[in-house]
Amino acid sequence: MRLRACCALVFIALFSTAVRAETVCIDPPLLARSAVSITRYFDDAERSAQSSIVATRATAWFQSPATIVTAAHVASGMKLSTQEWKPVRIEGDAGGRLISVRIQRVVGSHSEKLAVLELEAPVPNVRSATIRVAPLVPEDHVVTVAYPDNHLQVVAGRFVQYADSGRLAGSALLEIYDGDNRLVIDYGASGAPVFDCEGRVAAVISIVMTQTLSTPFGVMRISTAWGSPNVVSVPIQQLTEFSKVQ
Repeated sequence: MRLRACCALVFIALFSTAVRAETVCIDPPLLARSAVSITRYFDDAERSAQSSIVATRATAWFQSPATIVTAAHVASGMKLSTQEWKPVRIEGDAGGRLISVRIQRVVGSHSEKLAVLELEAPVPNVRSATIRVAPLVPEDHVVTVAYPDNHLQVVAGRFVQYADSGRLAGSALLEIYDGDNRLVIDYGASGAPVFDCEGRVAAVISIVMTQTLSTPFGVMRISTAWGSPNVVSVPIQQLTEFSKVQ
């Protein structure tokens, strides 16, 4: 069995909402207005002749009507620029639209960082998320709003701890699941906001942690053990620390 961190950014090859309301400590429709699915389709010049990848998809959330926040590796995977406007498909509970974006800034002092993306035109009638200033405390209840496989998922979980060493140093480690499904947050969830029970963003999902198990029927991909973290996130304090410097 081999433990590995699996990027929650989904790559789309060439070739519904699911809400467990009784487990969520805050009104799901209110949270859902803050998060969106984002998809970047590559033009012919950006595509490699050796690759069948035509687009990448992830999750983001509104810091304001004109800015969205996601994981930094999402912006990199989408080949976004600090100078050039590039079209991105944004889809949420209110529908979808194509809008041009560029990187306003990348923040963070650890390996996992956050990207703030500027929208060429503001999006009306969105809910700008508020920021939690204080760090999370072990066993704090959290809720994430993500778009794995382009389907809205509002899922509860708990904060386990902040990693203080190794390649995940500085990350916020979470355990998130829906019933028996520990992979409910998976590919496409990178950049999803993690809310506390007061509706404030406390972290941003970066990667999911999985194990690979060899069986007579092939290699199976499973989550980590019950009671242990299965989601790695970037503490929102990295964003607020940048704001203090400005």
